[in-house]
Amino acid sequence: MASIMEAPTNEYTPSFAPFFGMAGIASAMIFGCIGAAYGTAKSGIGIAGVGTYRPDLIMKSLIPVVMSGIIAVYALVIAVLIAGDMEPPPGKNYSLFTGFMHLASGLSVGLTGLAAGYAIGIVGDMGVRSYMQQSRIFVGMVLILIFGEVLGLYGLIVGLILNSKS
Repeated sequence: MASIMEAPTNEYTPSFAPFFGMAGIASAMIFGCIGAAYGTAKSGIGIAGVGTYRPDLIMKSLIPVVMSGIIAVYALVIAVLIAGDMEPPPGKNYSLFTGFMHLASGLSVGLTGLAAGYAIGIVGDMGVRSYMQQSRIFVGMVLILIFGEVLGLYGLIVGLILNSKS
């Protein structure tokens, strides 16, 4: 039994610690893909409206859908990295600290992906509809979409930093 004055050791690893790592993987994929799906669906509604009147603008109008798909890729990257750090219990000492870092990493990517997908969906829907009426709006729409996408990129950067600390 260690005395109070000694430094704590990492002898005890709770058996439930990997749960938090798995929750990080799940939250990254669930929230990130919900954001990507919302962005794709909302932008797709606008593209369907544009295609009815101006079929020649469909290809340029697909930019918001592509940007929404990138959000899901961010979630996939962090989920694969977290899963790569996890091994069955006999092989590795998976600490509670590592589990919480993986949870924080997954949540940062997932929730920023949800916010980015929401922003891309709204801007994409109204942007492509406005682009149908006035072609000069295209550059402004792409810039606003980039600012929405960068929210997810910030979450990925923070998630990668957190994952490297575990």
